[in-house]
Amino acid sequence: MLRLSKKTDYALMAMKHLASEPGRRAASAREIAETYDIPVELMAKVLTQLVRSGLLTSHQGIHGGYELARSPAATSVAAVIEAMDGPLTLTACTQGDDWCDQFSKCNVRDPLHHIRDRIAAILAECSISEIAGGPGPSAPPVKVMPSPAVRRASALSAASREP
Repeated sequence: MLRLSKKTDYALMAMKHLASEPGRRAASAREIAETYDIPVELMAKVLTQLVRSGLLTSHQGIHGGYELARSPAATSVAAVIEAMDGPLTLTACTQGDDWCDQFSKCNVRDPLHHIRDRIAAILAECSISEIAGGPGPSAPPVKVMPSPAVRRASALSAASREP
């Protein structure tokens, strides 16, 4: 299953928090953490990592805190994910580790690389501004085929409602 790490969840929450009120003063790690019931120490680590990656700036002092380094529209979701978790990967060989026991026989490596590239492109097109509810391109709805587990659960639910 594709899943973002908790640190990435928290990073996106912090980025949205900072983007939601344009012109606001810098926000402290404590303020952001308490707003979303996240441990302050963990939020501080997340914010420090975002500063190191150039997505946030930090200011010391009484009115210090964290601010977006660029406009929310100029910061992609992909950049936040990469700052927290590194490059998006689907398989071990996606990371450039081009060898595994199945490497010479693998018939899904290239298709999975293409899928990974498409996912990365979508995340790169989605900005923090879009997450924050600001103006931005609105993507057409995508029809997703439910997984077999979801289809089974739906069928069981429908069967249980029948008289």
